[in-house]
Amino acid sequence: MLRMILNWVVVTVMMWGAAFEVPAQHDNFETAIEEEGLTGVVWSTLTPDGIATGAAGFADAKSRELILHDSKVQTGSLVKTLVATGILRLVTEGRLGLDIPVSTLLPEFEFDNPWMPGNPVLVQHLLDHTSGLEDARLGQIFSMASESDTPLSMSFPNTVLRIRSRPGSRVSYSNQGYTLLGMLIERVTGERYEQYLDKQLLQPLGMHQSSFRFISQVGPHADARLVMGHFENGVTQLAVPMYLRPAGQFTTTASDMALFAGFLMSNGEVDGKAFITFKLLQSMGRPTTTEAAMAGLVDAGYGLGLNSRDRHGVLANCHVGTSIGFRASFCVFPHAQKAFFVAMNADVETADYDRFDALLIRELDITASIPSASITPSIGIVDWQGIYVLAPNRMQSFAYIDRALNFATLRWDGQQLHMKPFQNASRSLLPVGDWLFRAEDRVRASHVLLVADDGQRIISDGFRSYQKISLWHIIPIWISLIAGLVGLVYLFFTGIFRILRHGVRKSDPMVTAFFACTALFLPIPLFYSQSFLQLGELTPASGLLALVTGLLPLAMIFGLWGSVRQDAKDRSLLGMLAMLSVLQWCVVLAFWGLVPLRLWV
Repeated sequence: MLRMILNWVVVTVMMWGAAFEVPAQHDNFETAIEEEGLTGVVWSTLTPDGIATGAAGFADAKSRELILHDSKVQTGSLVKTLVATGILRLVTEGRLGLDIPVSTLLPEFEFDNPWMPGNPVLVQHLLDHTSGLEDARLGQIFSMASESDTPLSMSFPNTVLRIRSRPGSRVSYSNQGYTLLGMLIERVTGERYEQYLDKQLLQPLGMHQSSFRFISQVGPHADARLVMGHFENGVTQLAVPMYLRPAGQFTTTASDMALFAGFLMSNGEVDGKAFITFKLLQSMGRPTTTEAAMAGLVDAGYGLGLNSRDRHGVLANCHVGTSIGFRASFCVFPHAQKAFFVAMNADVETADYDRFDALLIRELDITASIPSASITPSIGIVDWQGIYVLAPNRMQSFAYIDRALNFATLRWDGQQLHMKPFQNASRSLLPVGDWLFRAEDRVRASHVLLVADDGQRIISDGFRSYQKISLWHIIPIWISLIAGLVGLVYLFFTGIFRILRHGVRKSDPMVTAFFACTALFLPIPLFYSQSFLQLGELTPASGLLALVTGLLPLAMIFGLWGSVRQDAKDRSLLGMLAMLSVLQWCVVLAFWGLVPLRLWV
């Protein structure tokens, strides 16, 4: 009861208190913006004393217009927390249930689910990213073909959705899943999800400066308060409509997000009436059904639209977001009744965005947690050493690339586990009891070892699951990859040498192979001449890429046939071996769906 009264007091102060700027933080943010190569930043903090907002930098790098504390920004994936809250509102009203199979509400979709009939995809699985759906296809993300009012059903050119892990068992981030949630809202309410959530979620919470609608800097959907998006070196980028908009489209202000944070830490009432059940609010950020959670990893995971996050020595429920030219971060600390929101109008790959989170945590004076002590691990841990691959990986289209380049090795040195992703630095994991481990920069267990229902050994950090595989499952992939690349290089340079020495001879199979390899470079200038936002569309660049990659194995077969028909004295055995190497790699890539390479599929 005392906590509910405190929650009510915080929300009351927050709703009626005026937002004000925080000059003490201004210099810190100015320095961080300059050192990280960003453009501008807005932020807000929420404490029992009220809301504070601030801003630093520019709204537009070209015009040098200053960004203001009440400027509007776009939040990208952070919208998922708000969409999830809208779903919980429908659950509270009894119009939707977390345990309802999605197929009963969206019968137009067929779920290719090997775990049926006992394990259907439920509404909660979409909220928790545990449905088993892949993240997205390139055409769903990188496309300028969508309009602001394009029906959400148009986001799915294929209505057969493959489920790749038992629903509810593993977190695999899915923008497709949250787009389905938008469709569920429309099916239940009978109106566009943007209109429903603007009216039934934002207005009751007092978030009058926010909207789920598409808003841009120019054109018919322009809002003069929306700052410009940017990339590296101050390159500006206008907002564009997107297909998967329930997963990434939301415009807001720092003060509105503080209002939202206050509600999430409240008793769930608005105007003295239950708006969202208090129990549902408490469950946000808490993983429950996954293998990792069942194995004891409860402080790392995703639940009902929020992450359990362990950063900078404190625990919080958070969500981050990236959209075209924007980055945002949002964290609530229910135990302290504090929260922050920060948004940068620049998406720069090399920038340290966690730096801004650390500044705000320090400003909020959140008490640091005591790290879990290291404990002698369970017997038999050496059996977990080996190679691990993502299971499932995020994007099915890139399963081959993840298998070949995104695997990790696990090694036990007698005191710590060392997890070494192929492309990243190794992480040391300290044993903290049972099969739980803590990364050195965390305060609670961050990883867990477990055995899945099918007997496979798994290591999970609550957000990704890696499955142990035999070394012989990855060595052939690497041999095939290396052989194919070496073959391409050999054919390319040998072809140049032969042309320079003998000229272009149509009867020379090596020249044919050379031109097939050289053709792989033809799409590159076309890709540079188009927007990167069209990467997932059928354009002259992507069409030509599909053509040349599709013709490559045919050219190798033609070259091999020509070599066999040559006189023995003219035949190049190394050239034939190179063509065979390239051909086998093409066969492997075709098996994984990458030859011909169609980016728009």
